[in-house]
Amino acid sequence: MEKLLDVKDLRTYFYTSEGKVPAVDGVSFSVGKGETVAIVGESGSGKSITALSILGCVPSPPGRIESGEIVFEGKNLLEKSKKDMRKIRGNEISMIFQEPMTSLNPVYTVGRQLSEVFEIHHGMNRKEGFKKAEELLEMVGIPSPQERVKQYPHQMSGGMRQRVMIAMALACNPKLIIADEPTTALDVTIQAQILELMKDMKRETKASILIITHDLGVVAEMAERVIVMYAGKVIESATVREIFKNPKHPYTMGLLSSMPSMDAKRERLTTIEGSVPRPTEFPKGCRFNPRCNFAREVCQNYEPPLRDAGERCISCWMGTQEYLEEVTA
Repeated sequence: MEKLLDVKDLRTYFYTSEGKVPAVDGVSFSVGKGETVAIVGESGSGKSITALSILGCVPSPPGRIESGEIVFEGKNLLEKSKKDMRKIRGNEISMIFQEPMTSLNPVYTVGRQLSEVFEIHHGMNRKEGFKKAEELLEMVGIPSPQERVKQYPHQMSGGMRQRVMIAMALACNPKLIIADEPTTALDVTIQAQILELMKDMKRETKASILIITHDLGVVAEMAERVIVMYAGKVIESATVREIFKNPKHPYTMGLLSSMPSMDAKRERLTTIEGSVPRPTEFPKGCRFNPRCNFAREVCQNYEPPLRDAGERCISCWMGTQEYLEEVTA
Protein backbone atom coordinates (compact mmCIF):
# COMPACT_ATOMS: atom_id res chain seq x y z
CA MET A 1 0.00 0.00 0.00
CA GLU A 2 1.26 3.44 -0.93
CA LYS A 3 2.20 5.52 2.12
CA LEU A 4 0.44 8.82 2.74
CA LEU A 5 2.17 9.54 6.06
CA ASP A 6 5.50 8.15 7.21
CA VAL A 7 6.76 9.07 10.68
CA LYS A 8 10.42 8.18 11.23
CA ASP A 9 12.19 8.16 14.61
CA LEU A 10 10.17 11.14 15.91
CA ARG A 11 11.36 12.66 19.18
CA THR A 12 9.35 15.41 20.89
CA TYR A 13 10.68 16.63 24.23
CA PHE A 14 9.41 19.12 26.79
CA TYR A 15 11.85 21.20 28.83
CA THR A 16 10.46 21.83 32.31
CA SER A 17 11.71 22.77 35.76
CA GLU A 18 11.97 19.02 36.46
CA GLY A 19 14.24 18.46 33.48
CA LYS A 20 13.88 17.07 29.97
CA VAL A 21 10.64 15.15 29.39
CA PRO A 22 10.78 12.71 26.44
CA ALA A 23 7.04 12.63 25.68
CA VAL A 24 7.62 11.01 22.27
CA ASP A 25 10.90 9.14 22.10
CA GLY A 26 11.81 7.54 18.78
CA VAL A 27 8.37 6.79 17.33
CA SER A 28 8.09 5.33 13.82
CA PHE A 29 4.97 4.26 11.91
CA SER A 30 3.14 4.86 8.63
CA VAL A 31 -0.41 5.37 7.35
CA GLY A 32 -1.31 4.19 3.87
CA LYS A 33 -3.62 5.95 1.44
CA GLY A 34 -7.23 5.14 2.33
CA GLU A 35 -6.15 3.24 5.45
CA THR A 36 -7.40 3.56 9.04
CA VAL A 37 -4.69 3.14 11.66
CA ALA A 38 -5.28 3.22 15.43
CA ILE A 39 -2.80 4.29 18.12
CA VAL A 40 -3.67 2.79 21.49
CA GLY A 41 -2.22 3.00 24.97
CA GLU A 42 -2.87 4.35 28.45
CA SER A 43 -2.93 8.05 29.27
CA GLY A 44 0.63 9.33 29.30
CA SER A 45 1.81 7.04 26.49
CA GLY A 46 2.47 9.93 24.09
CA LYS A 47 -0.44 9.37 21.69
CA SER A 48 -1.80 12.92 21.58
CA ILE A 49 1.67 14.53 21.50
CA THR A 50 2.45 12.36 18.47
CA ALA A 51 -0.65 13.77 16.75
CA LEU A 52 0.20 17.36 17.70
CA SER A 53 3.73 16.83 16.39
CA ILE A 54 2.36 15.76 13.00
CA LEU A 55 0.27 18.93 12.84
CA GLY A 56 3.09 21.15 14.07
CA CYS A 57 1.02 22.19 17.08
CA VAL A 58 3.35 21.26 19.93
CA PRO A 59 3.30 24.21 22.38
CA SER A 60 6.71 25.90 22.28
CA PRO A 61 8.01 26.61 24.82
CA PRO A 62 8.24 24.21 26.59
CA GLY A 63 7.89 21.59 23.82
CA ARG A 64 10.18 21.00 20.88
CA ILE A 65 10.52 18.40 18.15
CA GLU A 66 14.14 17.35 18.60
CA SER A 67 14.63 15.06 15.63
CA GLY A 68 13.05 12.67 13.17
CA GLU A 69 10.97 13.03 10.02
CA ILE A 70 7.25 13.44 9.36
CA VAL A 71 6.88 12.69 5.64
CA PHE A 72 3.49 13.56 4.18
CA GLU A 73 3.02 12.86 0.48
CA GLY A 74 6.79 12.64 0.06
CA LYS A 75 7.56 15.94 1.82
CA ASN A 76 9.04 16.34 5.30
CA LEU A 77 6.62 18.53 7.30
CA LEU A 78 9.39 19.43 9.77
CA GLU A 79 11.09 21.38 6.98
CA LYS A 80 7.97 23.44 6.26
CA SER A 81 7.62 27.04 7.43
CA LYS A 82 4.85 28.10 9.82
CA LYS A 83 3.06 29.73 6.91
CA ASP A 84 3.17 26.53 4.86
CA MET A 85 1.92 24.47 7.83
CA ARG A 86 -1.06 26.81 8.27
CA LYS A 87 -2.04 25.99 4.68
CA ILE A 88 -1.72 22.24 5.33
CA ARG A 89 -3.58 22.19 8.67
CA GLY A 90 -7.31 21.93 8.13
CA ASN A 91 -6.81 21.68 4.38
CA GLU A 92 -4.76 18.53 3.75
CA ILE A 93 -4.50 17.26 7.33
CA SER A 94 -7.34 17.92 9.76
CA MET A 95 -7.99 16.91 13.35
CA ILE A 96 -11.03 15.93 15.39
CA PHE A 97 -10.13 16.94 18.92
CA GLN A 98 -10.90 15.03 22.10
CA GLU A 99 -13.39 17.39 23.76
CA PRO A 100 -15.50 19.54 21.42
CA MET A 101 -16.68 21.85 24.21
CA THR A 102 -13.11 23.05 24.74
CA SER A 103 -12.19 22.92 21.04
CA LEU A 104 -15.12 24.98 19.75
CA ASN A 105 -15.08 28.70 20.53
CA PRO A 106 -17.97 29.44 22.93
CA VAL A 107 -18.44 33.04 21.76
CA TYR A 108 -18.92 32.26 18.06
CA THR A 109 -21.82 30.46 16.42
CA VAL A 110 -21.23 27.03 14.92
CA GLY A 111 -21.88 28.48 11.46
CA ARG A 112 -19.27 31.20 11.95
CA GLN A 113 -16.63 28.67 13.00
CA LEU A 114 -17.35 26.38 10.06
CA SER A 115 -17.54 29.30 7.63
CA GLU A 116 -14.10 30.47 8.73
CA VAL A 117 -12.53 27.27 7.37
CA PHE A 118 -13.82 28.04 3.86
CA GLU A 119 -12.91 31.72 4.11
CA ILE A 120 -9.30 30.93 5.06
CA HIS A 121 -8.60 27.98 2.79
CA HIS A 122 -10.89 28.66 -0.19
CA GLY A 123 -11.24 32.44 -0.22
CA MET A 124 -15.03 32.38 0.11
CA ASN A 125 -16.98 35.30 1.52
CA ARG A 126 -19.07 35.04 4.70
CA LYS A 127 -22.34 34.25 2.88
CA GLU A 128 -20.78 31.49 0.78
CA GLY A 129 -19.07 30.07 3.86
CA PHE A 130 -22.35 29.87 5.80
CA LYS A 131 -24.01 28.10 2.87
CA LYS A 132 -21.24 25.49 2.86
CA ALA A 133 -21.55 25.20 6.65
CA GLU A 134 -25.23 24.32 6.30
CA GLU A 135 -24.37 21.66 3.71
CA LEU A 136 -21.74 20.16 6.02
CA LEU A 137 -24.09 20.00 9.00
CA GLU A 138 -26.67 18.25 6.88
CA MET A 139 -24.01 15.81 5.62
CA VAL A 140 -23.04 14.79 9.17
CA GLY A 141 -26.66 14.17 10.13
CA ILE A 142 -27.57 17.29 12.11
CA PRO A 143 -31.29 18.13 11.63
CA SER A 144 -32.45 21.64 10.68
CA PRO A 145 -28.97 22.84 9.63
CA GLN A 146 -30.31 26.30 8.70
CA GLU A 147 -31.19 26.82 12.37
CA ARG A 148 -28.17 25.04 13.85
CA VAL A 149 -25.63 27.27 12.11
CA LYS A 150 -26.99 30.16 14.18
CA GLN A 151 -26.52 28.33 17.49
CA TYR A 152 -23.60 28.45 19.91
CA PRO A 153 -21.79 25.26 21.04
CA HIS A 154 -23.43 25.28 24.50
CA GLN A 155 -26.85 25.08 22.85
CA MET A 156 -26.03 21.68 21.37
CA SER A 157 -25.76 18.21 22.88
CA GLY A 158 -22.40 16.43 23.19
CA GLY A 159 -23.16 14.22 20.20
CA MET A 160 -24.10 17.20 18.04
CA ARG A 161 -20.95 19.08 19.03
CA GLN A 162 -18.86 16.07 18.03
CA ARG A 163 -20.67 15.99 14.67
CA VAL A 164 -19.77 19.67 14.24
CA MET A 165 -16.11 18.79 14.90
CA ILE A 166 -16.29 16.05 12.26
CA ALA A 167 -17.91 18.49 9.83
CA MET A 168 -15.10 20.97 10.48
CA ALA A 169 -12.50 18.26 9.89
CA LEU A 170 -14.13 17.28 6.58
CA ALA A 171 -14.67 20.84 5.36
CA CYS A 172 -11.74 20.92 2.92
CA ASN A 173 -11.77 17.22 1.93
CA PRO A 174 -8.48 16.45 3.72
CA LYS A 175 -6.30 13.51 2.73
CA LEU A 176 -5.61 12.62 6.39
CA ILE A 177 -7.94 12.95 9.37
CA ILE A 178 -6.48 12.61 12.86
CA ALA A 179 -9.18 11.71 15.39
CA ASP A 180 -8.04 12.13 19.02
CA GLU A 181 -10.41 10.16 21.29
CA PRO A 182 -13.42 11.16 19.15
CA THR A 183 -15.96 9.30 21.31
CA THR A 184 -14.73 10.22 24.80
CA ALA A 185 -17.52 11.28 27.21
CA LEU A 186 -20.26 10.16 24.82
CA ASP A 187 -22.77 7.48 25.79
CA VAL A 188 -22.58 4.17 23.92
CA THR A 189 -25.51 4.91 21.61
CA ILE A 190 -24.05 8.24 20.45
CA GLN A 191 -20.58 6.66 20.28
CA ALA A 192 -21.87 4.03 17.84
CA GLN A 193 -23.48 6.76 15.72
CA ILE A 194 -20.27 8.81 15.61
CA LEU A 195 -18.16 5.78 14.62
CA GLU A 196 -20.64 4.85 11.89
CA LEU A 197 -20.59 8.45 10.65
CA MET A 198 -16.77 8.41 10.48
CA LYS A 199 -16.84 5.18 8.47
CA ASP A 200 -19.41 6.64 6.08
CA MET A 201 -17.33 9.80 5.64
CA LYS A 202 -14.21 7.72 4.95
CA ARG A 203 -16.01 5.76 2.24
CA GLU A 204 -17.26 8.96 0.61
CA THR A 205 -14.05 11.03 0.83
CA LYS A 206 -11.44 8.20 0.53
CA ALA A 207 -9.45 9.91 3.30
CA SER A 208 -6.98 8.11 5.55
CA ILE A 209 -7.73 8.13 9.29
CA LEU A 210 -5.32 8.05 12.22
CA ILE A 211 -7.47 7.38 15.28
CA ILE A 212 -6.09 7.82 18.79
CA THR A 213 -7.88 5.92 21.53
CA HIS A 214 -7.60 3.80 24.65
CA ASP A 215 -10.81 1.95 23.78
CA LEU A 216 -10.06 -1.38 22.11
CA GLY A 217 -13.71 -1.67 21.10
CA VAL A 218 -13.25 1.42 18.92
CA VAL A 219 -10.10 -0.16 17.46
CA ALA A 220 -11.96 -3.34 16.51
CA GLU A 221 -14.76 -1.28 14.95
CA MET A 222 -12.68 1.21 12.98
CA ALA A 223 -9.08 0.23 12.30
CA GLU A 224 -7.15 -2.00 9.94
CA ARG A 225 -3.80 -1.72 11.72
CA VAL A 226 -2.91 -1.00 15.35
CA ILE A 227 0.08 0.78 16.88
CA VAL A 228 0.50 0.15 20.61
CA MET A 229 2.37 2.89 22.49
CA TYR A 230 3.79 2.86 25.99
CA ALA A 231 5.86 5.53 27.76
CA GLY A 232 6.59 7.49 24.59
CA LYS A 233 7.53 4.51 22.42
CA VAL A 234 5.93 2.12 19.94
CA ILE A 235 6.09 -1.34 21.52
CA GLU A 236 4.02 -3.35 19.04
CA SER A 237 2.27 -2.84 15.72
CA ALA A 238 0.30 -5.26 13.55
CA THR A 239 -3.02 -5.74 11.81
CA VAL A 240 -6.13 -5.61 14.00
CA ARG A 241 -6.69 -9.32 13.40
CA GLU A 242 -3.17 -10.24 14.52
CA ILE A 243 -3.26 -8.01 17.61
CA PHE A 244 -6.59 -9.38 18.85
CA LYS A 245 -5.89 -12.99 17.88
CA ASN A 246 -2.26 -13.31 18.93
CA PRO A 247 -0.75 -10.40 20.90
CA LYS A 248 2.98 -10.78 21.49
CA HIS A 249 4.00 -7.95 23.83
CA PRO A 250 3.07 -8.43 27.53
CA TYR A 251 1.56 -4.93 27.61
CA THR A 252 -0.69 -5.67 24.63
CA MET A 253 -1.67 -8.95 26.29
CA GLY A 254 -2.59 -7.04 29.44
CA LEU A 255 -4.70 -4.49 27.54
CA LEU A 256 -6.66 -7.24 25.80
CA SER A 257 -7.06 -9.29 29.00
CA SER A 258 -8.56 -6.28 30.77
CA MET A 259 -11.45 -6.13 28.29
CA PRO A 260 -14.79 -7.54 29.52
CA SER A 261 -15.98 -10.58 27.59
CA MET A 262 -19.46 -11.95 26.86
CA ASP A 263 -18.06 -15.49 26.74
CA ALA A 264 -15.75 -15.79 29.73
CA LYS A 265 -17.37 -15.56 33.16
CA ARG A 266 -15.02 -13.77 35.56
CA GLU A 267 -15.67 -12.29 38.96
CA ARG A 268 -13.05 -9.58 38.39
CA LEU A 269 -11.44 -8.10 35.31
CA THR A 270 -7.73 -8.62 34.79
CA THR A 271 -5.65 -5.53 35.56
CA ILE A 272 -2.12 -4.40 34.76
CA GLU A 273 -0.48 -3.64 38.08
CA GLY A 274 1.07 -0.20 38.53
CA SER A 275 0.81 2.77 36.17
CA VAL A 276 2.67 4.43 33.32
CA PRO A 277 5.85 5.98 34.82
CA ARG A 278 6.33 9.73 34.74
CA PRO A 279 8.48 10.77 31.76
CA THR A 280 11.15 12.09 34.13
CA GLU A 281 11.27 8.71 35.89
CA PHE A 282 11.45 6.16 33.07
CA PRO A 283 13.17 2.99 34.31
CA LYS A 284 16.37 1.58 32.90
CA GLY A 285 15.98 -1.06 30.20
CA CYS A 286 12.50 -1.84 28.90
CA ARG A 287 10.14 0.87 30.15
CA PHE A 288 7.44 -1.71 30.87
CA ASN A 289 9.67 -4.03 32.92
CA PRO A 290 8.53 -2.87 36.44
CA ARG A 291 4.95 -3.92 35.53
CA CYS A 292 5.80 -7.02 33.48
CA ASN A 293 5.37 -10.55 34.85
CA PHE A 294 7.85 -11.90 32.28
CA ALA A 295 10.69 -9.44 32.97
CA ARG A 296 14.23 -10.84 33.28
CA GLU A 297 17.61 -9.25 33.92
CA VAL A 298 18.07 -8.36 30.24
CA CYS A 299 14.74 -6.48 30.35
CA GLN A 300 15.85 -4.49 33.39
CA ASN A 301 19.22 -3.48 31.95
CA TYR A 302 18.79 -3.04 28.22
CA GLU A 303 16.18 -1.29 26.12
CA PRO A 304 14.74 -3.66 23.48
CA PRO A 305 14.92 -2.48 19.84
CA LEU A 306 11.80 -2.33 17.70
CA ARG A 307 12.33 -5.41 15.53
CA ASP A 308 10.48 -6.84 12.58
CA ALA A 309 8.79 -10.13 13.51
CA GLY A 310 6.98 -11.22 10.37
CA GLU A 311 3.59 -9.52 10.12
CA ARG A 312 4.31 -7.24 13.05
CA CYS A 313 6.91 -5.05 14.73
CA ILE A 314 7.62 -5.60 18.41
CA SER A 315 9.86 -4.05 21.05
CA CYS A 316 10.36 -6.86 23.58
CA TRP A 317 13.17 -9.20 24.62
CA MET A 318 10.81 -12.20 24.88
CA GLY A 319 11.54 -14.77 22.18
CA THR A 320 15.04 -13.40 21.49
CA GLN A 321 18.25 -15.36 21.99
CA GLU A 322 19.28 -13.06 24.87
CA TYR A 323 16.03 -13.77 26.72
CA LEU A 324 16.01 -17.51 26.07
CA GLU A 325 19.61 -17.91 27.24
CA GLU A 326 18.74 -16.20 30.51
CA VAL A 327 15.63 -18.35 31.04
CA THR A 328 17.53 -21.61 30.50
CA ALA A 329 20.60 -20.54 32.48
